[in-house]
Amino acid sequence: MARLSRRRVLQLGAAAPLGYLFTGPAWSVAQTGGANARLRVAGVGVGGKGSSDIEQAGVLMDVVALCDIDDERLNQRAKTWPKAEKFHDYRKLFDKMMKEIDAVVVSTPDHHHALPSLMAIRAGKHVYCQKPLTHTPAEARTLREAAAKAGVCTQMGNQGSAMNGLRRAVELVRAGTLGDVTEAHVWTNRPFKYWKQAPDVTARPPEAAVPKHVHWEEWLGAAPARPFAVREDKTAAGGKKPAYHPHDWRGYWDFGTGALGDMACHTANMAFRALELDAPVAVSAQASEINSETYPAWGRIAYHFPARGSKKAVVLHWYEGADQGKRILPSDELLAKVLKKGESAADSGSLLIGTKGMLYSPNDYGSQFRLTPEKDFTGIQTTKPESLPAGVEKDQDPHQKKEWVEAIRAGKPAMAYSNFDYAARLTEAMLLGNIAVRFAGKKLEWDAKGMAFTNSADATKLVTKEYRKGWELG
Repeated sequence: MARLSRRRVLQLGAAAPLGYLFTGPAWSVAQTGGANARLRVAGVGVGGKGSSDIEQAGVLMDVVALCDIDDERLNQRAKTWPKAEKFHDYRKLFDKMMKEIDAVVVSTPDHHHALPSLMAIRAGKHVYCQKPLTHTPAEARTLREAAAKAGVCTQMGNQGSAMNGLRRAVELVRAGTLGDVTEAHVWTNRPFKYWKQAPDVTARPPEAAVPKHVHWEEWLGAAPARPFAVREDKTAAGGKKPAYHPHDWRGYWDFGTGALGDMACHTANMAFRALELDAPVAVSAQASEINSETYPAWGRIAYHFPARGSKKAVVLHWYEGADQGKRILPSDELLAKVLKKGESAADSGSLLIGTKGMLYSPNDYGSQFRLTPEKDFTGIQTTKPESLPAGVEKDQDPHQKKEWVEAIRAGKPAMAYSNFDYAARLTEAMLLGNIAVRFAGKKLEWDAKGMAFTNSADATKLVTKEYRKGWELG
């Protein structure tokens, strides 16, 4: 059986050149300065989603440092916090500012999530990181273990976790309202509405000059070196637009995690929580043609989860993309069981099938749902949790930051509902599906303890990745 050694998983072959990876634990001002002391936060990646992330964090904490590889985005955010120090390289931020910060918000492209998060955790800093938590399954395992060892408070940015409806769905399913659930179906409207990947992009786009405001080396980070590039786009001024930064990186193997990574931490979150899933024992997939540059045009993935105590084994089915314009969705026969007359399947949604009934959510987050047959569930309220801590009806994104800060002040990591102990398990499991699509048609047997596919050494190699010198996890 091919296994990843501990050395291989953590990429311990070469330490990074600066001294930040082995900084000792740092005390938070919340612990040393009293209950009313303001926490100090750094933002790593402050454009796009990172702009709202650091803005929301800045309501609750003092923003003392900002980092982005794009000068235009960095300078725009710095207008809000003119006293915050600015950086293009988060390694230099940590080398200079580690003693000046209590927490870090990481909102970079996926291939940069693990390193700044791990650096902060090992220094005793609290971390909020956007979904998916990491670029590879091995990175997710590493962050989970590091956060537990350091005792820091963490939160992943799958903001649906903060919504009352999701928490109520979790309660109902765990209470056995649906009976024994053995099937879950989850689908997304990505990628075809939001970014380019196969079949529109399958070859490396042509090289172009790096814009003066972009620090390309720092954007590449751990990813294999490649030049800045543009691609044809009839909607763009001049007919061309950047191929990777600031947006379409999601569709490339080297940088993003495709539709699965972008959306499973949202759309599969409710099912994963409600069914109390952890590591699958096998993963299989069907997919369109695979190329070396981008994720496929469509895929179907089946995650096989074992029985958990009295709970029966579950197969979670994931659907993404479109085949010649036709959406990849659960079968019409299956959807007919939950859709009302004249109703179409939601763009993104989930469906749980139990022996007593079904739960259908036409929602990215699983925060709005109905139980069917409706006559069998009369009187069951579906909007507010009754045993789990209350969340919110709206404004879930800032509430997630608030919940994280409350956990920091209380010194209780579990108060953050999407803390890394949970979020890393969800991320690790879901990202196995991106490996399965590369071996479409083969059922890959997963050994979670050994971090290996027992029937494929080639698939096991993809559980982690190679890191460019200077960007290793350490």
